[in-house]
Amino acid sequence: QVGRQDDFFALGGHSLLATQVASRIRTELGAELPLRALFEAPTVESLARRLEKAARAKVMAMGPERGNAAPPLSFAQQRLWFIDQLEPGTALYNVPVAVRLEGTLRQDILERALREVTRRHEALRTTFAEENGQPIQVIHPEMSLHLEQVEVSGADAQERETQARQRITQEVSKPFDLLRGPLFRALLVKLEEQHHVLVVTMHHIVSDGWSLGVLVREVSALYTAFAEDRASPLLELSMQYADYALWQRQELQGEALQREVDYWKRKLSGAAPVLELPTDHPRPAVRGNAGASQAFLWPAAFAQGLRDLAKREGASLYMVLLAGWQAVLSRYSGQEDISIGSPIAGRTRTELEGLIGFFVNTLVLRTHVEGGASFRALLQQVRETVLGAQEHQQVPFEKLVEALQPERDRSHTPLFQALLALQNLPMGEARLPGLTLKPVDLEGRTAKFDLSIFFEERPRGLGVLIEYGTDLFEAATVRRMVEHLRVLLEGVLAHPETRVDRLPLLDAGERSQLLEQWARAQGEHPGTDAVHARFEAQARKTPDAVALKSAERGDTLTYGELDAKANQLAHHLRSLGVKRGTRVGVYVERSFEMVVGLLAILKAGGAYVPVDRNYPAERIALMLEDAGVEVTLTQQSLAEKLPASAGRPLALDTAWSEVARQPVTAPRVEVSAEDLAYVMFTSGSTGRPKGVCIPHRGITRLVVGNGFLRFGPEEVWLQLAPVAFDASTL
Repeated sequence: QVGRQDDFFALGGHSLLATQVASRIRTELGAELPLRALFEAPTVESLARRLEKAARAKVMAMGPERGNAAPPLSFAQQRLWFIDQLEPGTALYNVPVAVRLEGTLRQDILERALREVTRRHEALRTTFAEENGQPIQVIHPEMSLHLEQVEVSGADAQERETQARQRITQEVSKPFDLLRGPLFRALLVKLEEQHHVLVVTMHHIVSDGWSLGVLVREVSALYTAFAEDRASPLLELSMQYADYALWQRQELQGEALQREVDYWKRKLSGAAPVLELPTDHPRPAVRGNAGASQAFLWPAAFAQGLRDLAKREGASLYMVLLAGWQAVLSRYSGQEDISIGSPIAGRTRTELEGLIGFFVNTLVLRTHVEGGASFRALLQQVRETVLGAQEHQQVPFEKLVEALQPERDRSHTPLFQALLALQNLPMGEARLPGLTLKPVDLEGRTAKFDLSIFFEERPRGLGVLIEYGTDLFEAATVRRMVEHLRVLLEGVLAHPETRVDRLPLLDAGERSQLLEQWARAQGEHPGTDAVHARFEAQARKTPDAVALKSAERGDTLTYGELDAKANQLAHHLRSLGVKRGTRVGVYVERSFEMVVGLLAILKAGGAYVPVDRNYPAERIALMLEDAGVEVTLTQQSLAEKLPASAGRPLALDTAWSEVARQPVTAPRVEVSAEDLAYVMFTSGSTGRPKGVCIPHRGITRLVVGNGFLRFGPEEVWLQLAPVAFDASTL
């Protein structure tokens, strides 16, 4: 029913099916056709013309040529094996599936079908050992599968359902032993005579999402045949996963591997090492695996609108979702360089489509999200990125990490921390005689990455599942993030030419809360006064009140004295060229001089740049140079440590005799609440430290009518925070 002018994508094609088409062409015609050819020539006629011109490429045969040596692990398996050696006993890489069975179940037939699947697929009979310091696959001739059966005994249906859920959660959370195996187990939970739940769990090292579809199809076919007293209808497999692992090791080496790796080096060179999302909790030094997930369903009409947009732009639904997600993450993080992980089936050969095994690969998709560019331009960039990545998908993620050698940091995953997938794997339809089958949603309690968002096309709309690390995020934050993605994509559908930084994020309720409710609740507005002007008003009101007290020095400084000293230093700074907007470094010990210096800089119209004296010299030099300081306040004992980028040093302890000649009245400098008050640098833990510029209103907003702290004449504050840490601003 397909005509030569029919469009592949209009008929429901997507990136995964396009990969399968390319695989068929490679296998049956011996021609190498790049994936982008289907996007550029999506009709039967145009694709045929491309094929006529395609050079016939030598395709390396993939077959059982193992010899007697123990087969090696695939690259992907080797990484999971290494992780298991590093963190044994984790259920992070369990791959579970659960199905509700309603009707008359023949348990002996089900167990026989599962055992036959185990016999057919060597991967399910494989364990992993070490030989001469290298991991090897140990393929067992037999590994009998036992269908464990439990019965819940609740008084009513609701209680039995709760007990069943608890038992299923225990089952899918139970770790595997890669050395002893088995790495494939099955549990049958009986709720009633005509009501069961089958739970199958495999370790990721021998399976993946596609494998679940193979498992479902084969168990369905075998159960049906055995129930009707027929032999297995399935053809014997022509190859096994170990053959693929050996082929991969032979194929991906030397110049062929280097060419592919060089592509990724070019694409990912200089990429930001960490996605700096604002988190609800500080990132731990060692990343944990605790996680949770939330599910949503976007309306069918909305999903169709996204498909229509993709078709108009020569893209796919996956590309639209990826561009939208990267735009949201860019807005959240303030970064333009966004790298996202994305799984790809990895079954680029038709011989691999019927195997259970770990074939999935992870691509790193890097996009420069320019706020001033339109979403349409962003989508075209994402389209080219995805097509290029899929054409070079053979490089295993493990090899990529090895080649790029990112700085080892156990607080986050390498190369990316957020993942996106459009799940359109061929799961197949499970039909068992006498039974009605319904999938069971399993609640995940682990998270492989900071954030993973999964989309699934359904008859009633677009399913959205977001998995997140609970060490970092609260449920409400993640829920809001998904809603912001939906709002942004709605804005895209209405106006795809809109600049990325102008696309909406807030829904009507959030806008009302922000602009009306919270605005009314803020109380006193900080106004237009500069910080030092407010201090001067307080000093006039209570000149004799104690402003500073030092246990070390054993003396005090009143508000009047502090104001007078700050005025004198401000005049002196003016004589050195400090004016409105000048950045002045502060490199001093915790002391009265430190506070006098901060106030004086503001009174002179400048902005202070605090530097912790304990920082490494290289970092101090970088910060002062980046801020463009012209003068740096210091003390004699520290002055010799200042770099050339500090500008003119002024040692407050030795220069005070000269400063004391200046007037005690404030200099006349017009400074508004919008003027710069200070520049404070980020920690630099995720790369180069970045200077954050804060205006006067940012400081006054912190203390005026804030609703979370009470300030009064009886309050005494310990200046505990280093001056280069923003808590000191309070």
